[in-house]
Amino acid sequence: MLFQRLFKFMSHDMAIDLGTANTVVYLRGRGIVLNEPSVVAIETINGVKRVKAVGDDAKLMMGKTPHQIEAIRPLRDGVIADIDVAEQMIKHFIHKVHGGKARPWRFPEIVICVPSGSTSVERRAIRDAASNAGASQVWLIEEPMAAAIGAGMPVTEPVGSMVVDIGGGTTEVAVLSLRGLAYTTSVRVGGDKMDEAISSYVRRNHNLLIGEATAERIKQEVGVAKMPADGKGQTIQIKGRDLVNGVPKEIAITQAQIAEALTEPVSAIVEGVRIALENTQPELAADIVDQGIVLTGGGALLQGIDEVLREATGLPVSIADDPLTCVALGTGRALEDTVFRGVLQTA
Repeated sequence: MLFQRLFKFMSHDMAIDLGTANTVVYLRGRGIVLNEPSVVAIETINGVKRVKAVGDDAKLMMGKTPHQIEAIRPLRDGVIADIDVAEQMIKHFIHKVHGGKARPWRFPEIVICVPSGSTSVERRAIRDAASNAGASQVWLIEEPMAAAIGAGMPVTEPVGSMVVDIGGGTTEVAVLSLRGLAYTTSVRVGGDKMDEAISSYVRRNHNLLIGEATAERIKQEVGVAKMPADGKGQTIQIKGRDLVNGVPKEIAITQAQIAEALTEPVSAIVEGVRIALENTQPELAADIVDQGIVLTGGGALLQGIDEVLREATGLPVSIADDPLTCVALGTGRALEDTVFRGVLQTA
């Protein structure tokens, strides 16, 4: 037992929430130790590619790079789109968590969360990336299960619970009971689609071209899921390139316009929740009436999203205490607590 404990201490087991927008790392016994954007900057010199920056530093470069540097987001819609870059990113984060020192004797056990709708090929890509990055054992946990554990929901009891995890690439809607997913659906709509909707709206209505970072800032500062009561709401100044004259320009847009821009992605999330409720077994549905719906993920921070869901379903809707790190906390608890070991998968 003493040897096992010593080995566990030396191996630095970790749980990783490999998100489309952010990667969060939870270390056994220490909690969340890293939370950085899932972005890698690749520099090409004389035809040879190398990693220039990862995480926060790479995100600052997005949309501002010269031709020899490319800022890449290796995950799209919650799954790996570029396995080589994703592998480099995971290696960098593991190295950073270990204090930037090479420790060849440490072969961590890693738990990574995956979207419930991901295919076996997509799951294999995630497993291979983590294995090649130095993991001795890779476990997978489905995202809605991790979110529910992180939000403190009674996933091990014979009680129906509903969680809606609105991430960067996907929205996971699931009904959970007895350590399993009674019903789950994955909608390929999340924070990224909201950013795209804002960019498209501004381009279409104001002839102004804005970048990903600006669209994300608009969403975070004045993003709203339903029309403001006064029909206008707050106003924000945004800068971009005028498509008519081709010069930089600054305009003002209101919260009401942002609400209009976000109508489509918000409706897609509501429709996903409705489909899940329609397919839920009667006894579990009865529990959900009492328990309500819990929102997790960065998208849960969108102002008014809980009210929109409450009006659409007639059920109580609450937001988890720490929606941004809910999935990482749940993944970490599944790693540490033997009660949740049954939710981990090997493939």
